[in-house]
Amino acid sequence: MPRVSQTEPWIKPFRRQIAVTCGDNWYVRNNRGRIRLEVRDSGTVSLPYDWTERGAALALPRIQQIFKRWNNGQITLAAAAQNADTSSSHQKLNFSQLIDSYREFVPNAGDSTWKKFYLPVLRHCAKQFEGKPPVDGEALCLASLAQWEQGSRMRQTSRQKLYGFLNWAVQRGHLKPVYSPPASLPETLKPKRVGYPLEDAQILALLDSLPEGKDHDRWRFAIQLSAVYGLRPEELRHLRIKDGANGAELWSIYRKSMGGNKGMKTEPRRLHPALLRDMDGNKVDWNLQARIQIGEELPPLNREGEGGQALGTYLRRKAAWNTLRQEADHIGEQLTPYSFRHRYAKSMHAAGIPIANIAEAMGHTIEVHLQSYARFKPNATAELVAAMNA
Repeated sequence: MPRVSQTEPWIKPFRRQIAVTCGDNWYVRNNRGRIRLEVRDSGTVSLPYDWTERGAALALPRIQQIFKRWNNGQITLAAAAQNADTSSSHQKLNFSQLIDSYREFVPNAGDSTWKKFYLPVLRHCAKQFEGKPPVDGEALCLASLAQWEQGSRMRQTSRQKLYGFLNWAVQRGHLKPVYSPPASLPETLKPKRVGYPLEDAQILALLDSLPEGKDHDRWRFAIQLSAVYGLRPEELRHLRIKDGANGAELWSIYRKSMGGNKGMKTEPRRLHPALLRDMDGNKVDWNLQARIQIGEELPPLNREGEGGQALGTYLRRKAAWNTLRQEADHIGEQLTPYSFRHRYAKSMHAAGIPIANIAEAMGHTIEVHLQSYARFKPNATAELVAAMNA
């Protein structure tokens, strides 16, 4: 192992952390490239960690566990270290209780989010400790995520939830530091598919193809709202009428988690219509806000958080929708219930609405909007080339 300088920047903060949490009598030193713990008047113990910055990060939680078990000298340092032995393969865990404790740590996750995105991967994690446990955090993560396709969105989300849980459990001494999640995992990334923006004519034809009847009329109403207001399917259950400065206004009071911002949620917003146009260019006004005001019924959207799934299930049973899906596949794009929302973004850009206003109308940040909808911005290069060739 390369010789480590005693002046490396991580050493002094490492020793300081130990002194703050365990006392000035607790000290670590380099013992032939490994960490050795010394406690004045109580002896020394060798720890199974390299004398490196990463080794220090892994050793600190264990040293703190040794200090707790030592209990001011009530047992020997060696016994305390043995009790806190992170190299043992016999760590007994009550994972049901551990998962329940973690649920309290993430109160901002709604019940549907917890059940859909947290519980499956945490239960897979628990199964890895039945019998011989994994050798380290990388092995644990790979086994816990094995059921999801590499590069898939669900695997990415599950990995994020698993990492949060493991960091929480290790930091609190519920799991050994060896089970800290790795900085990266071997992963074959799957290209993100581009969402297909439906054209007005396609939406009108789809609506005309739906069967007659009360149940289908409810779904027709849901599709109209999604296309005209650019709604996420889940928002269909969160539409409200509010009194505004100039009269009644249609609002979405749905609040979803903001990616990359722990605990942050989107704000309720006023909805602004982007009316469809027929083949002759005439605006199609379905009087949607008035129909919400009088309480026209929307279709059942299953449990909270499953609005997109419910709408997708209905549409996939329709021949016209499947024909559109084939058209989207042909150009390498993906038709989903969000394609009505994509249509809204494309229409707003075509109308020359500023990006900040489009993002506000759609209920996300400018950064998120540009990540998903930048392709709908007017193409200045194409316009310049067209002018040159005119």
